[in-house]
Amino acid sequence: MSDPVTPLLLYGAPHSLYTGKARCYLRNQGIAYVERPTSHPDFVARIAPKLGRAIIPVIETPDGEIIQDTIDIIDHFERAGSAWPVYPETPLQRVLAIVIEYFGGQAMRKHAMHYRWSYLEQQRDFLWHAFVSGSGEAIAEKVMGRMNSYLPMLGVTDETVALIERSFETLLDTLDAHFAVMPYLLGGRPSIADYGLIAPLFAHLGRDPVPANLMKTRAPRVFRWVERMTAPGLDTVDYPDVEPAFVADDAIPPSLEPFLAYIAEDMFPELDDKLAFFDALIAEQRPDDGAPVADRPHRRQLGAVNTHYRGVPIEVGAEPYLLYVLQRAVDTVQSLDSAEARRVMDALARVGLERAVPLGRDYRVARENNIEVWRFD
Repeated sequence: MSDPVTPLLLYGAPHSLYTGKARCYLRNQGIAYVERPTSHPDFVARIAPKLGRAIIPVIETPDGEIIQDTIDIIDHFERAGSAWPVYPETPLQRVLAIVIEYFGGQAMRKHAMHYRWSYLEQQRDFLWHAFVSGSGEAIAEKVMGRMNSYLPMLGVTDETVALIERSFETLLDTLDAHFAVMPYLLGGRPSIADYGLIAPLFAHLGRDPVPANLMKTRAPRVFRWVERMTAPGLDTVDYPDVEPAFVADDAIPPSLEPFLAYIAEDMFPELDDKLAFFDALIAEQRPDDGAPVADRPHRRQLGAVNTHYRGVPIEVGAEPYLLYVLQRAVDTVQSLDSAEARRVMDALARVGLERAVPLGRDYRVARENNIEVWRFD
C-alpha cells in the first residue's frame, strides 16, 4: 500500500480576519486543504518556533514548506497557476485592486474590531465559542482580552464610534448598489480586491451576530457576496449573463465609483500621516538594508501617529506592514512607461485614491524568512 498523501495544512481560526481571506482563496480556487487551530500541538511545537512568532494564517505545503501571511500564501498559488487569477493583467485594475485590498485588510480593522468588541455583551456566547474553538478554553479569555485592548490604537474611541458605524453603513449601501450589477468588485470573477475586503466582511462583520444582522437587513447583496466568496468555485447563479472575467479595457466599473470615493474619504488623512511617519523614521534612523523592521518578530507597530478620522483627532499605531501591502501597487506603476503611468494615476486621482500609491520613496518593506525587513532601492 502506498503512503497517504500529506494534505495542504492551513493553521488558523474560524473567527480570524486574515485566516478568512486565505480560506476563501483556497475554497474559490478549489485547492484542497485541512484546517487546524492554533491549539494544535504541531502549531505550538513546530510552526510557531519556525516563524519566530505565533501568528496566523500559516500554510504548510505537502513538501513541508511553511508560508505565513495572506499575500505570500495567495502569491504562492498564483505563481503556480490558479483557476481564477486574482491580479488583473491591466495596470489600472491591478493597482486599484491592491488599494482596495489594503483598505479591507488594514483600514477596515476599525470597523471589524469595533463591532466585535464594543458589542461584546450582546454576542459574548458566540465569541466565547469561537475563541475556545480556535485557541482552547485554557487561554480563550486571555486572547479575547488582548484583542479587546487593541481598540484605542486602531482609532476606536468614544469620539469615533458613531463615525465608524456611519462609515460601515455607507460601505454597505455603496457595495450593495454595486453588487446589484455584478457579482465581484471588478467583474465576473474575484480579484485580490475581493480577497482584501472579505477579510473583515467575513470573519468579523459577516459572522459576529450584531454586524452580520445589520448586513443581512441593510445590504442583502453584500451578505450574498460574503456567501459567494466562501463557496467553492464561482457561485454566480444570480448573475446568469455575467462572464467570468474582469471588466474589459482596464475600466473602473461605474457602479463601483461611489464605493471608491467612500474609501478615499475613510482612509485619508490617516494613510498620509502614517507614510509621513515612516519617511521621518527612515530619514532619522536609516536602518541597514535587510534589517528587520522591528526589534522583536512579534512587534507590529513602530510608534504612534497623531492623525484624524473623519475630522476627529485620533492616535493610531504605525505598522510598516502597510508598506508591504501597497508595494505591489508601486511596483506596477513603476513598471509602466510615463504615459501609461500618468493614465493610471490620473484615473486614481479622479476617485481620490492617487495618494494610496506611495511613489517616490527609496525604501520598502520586504519579507525574508517570514519576517518583515527594510530594503533600499
